[in-house]
Amino acid sequence: MTGPTNAPTSHDTRRRLAALAAMATTIVLGLASRRWPSVLTAFLGNYPGDALWALMVFFGWRALRPRAGARDVALPAMATCVIVECAKLWRAPWLVDFRGTTLGHLLLGHVFSWQNLAAYALGVLAGIALERLLKGATP
Repeated sequence: MTGPTNAPTSHDTRRRLAALAAMATTIVLGLASRRWPSVLTAFLGNYPGDALWALMVFFGWRALRPRAGARDVALPAMATCVIVECAKLWRAPWLVDFRGTTLGHLLLGHVFSWQNLAAYALGVLAGIALERLLKGATP
């Protein structure tokens, strides 16, 4: 008799660790995009950081669901981004205060923008593309 089929494997652990490393790298790139915005062209504005935030969310969902297909990671990642963006419309005083902190601003932002949704979609699509590219590069 064999064990349960949903037991974690070493492949799951490797994939989870890779996703966490990608998340950390994406955080560094996102912070750098805000710290040195002049490195990117002026017309891109804050959107590279928003796309990187969504990419970080994608990698977070990958870490939680190492066996899931790309679609089953992309959908909850995009849903997370949309929920966080729409939550910016909720102006509870305690939430506004939290968004005024550095951590609150980085996690939740502070002003709703339809354009952010497009940047989030690009970030999630970049996650799918990176996974496919890396999957094709491994034997």
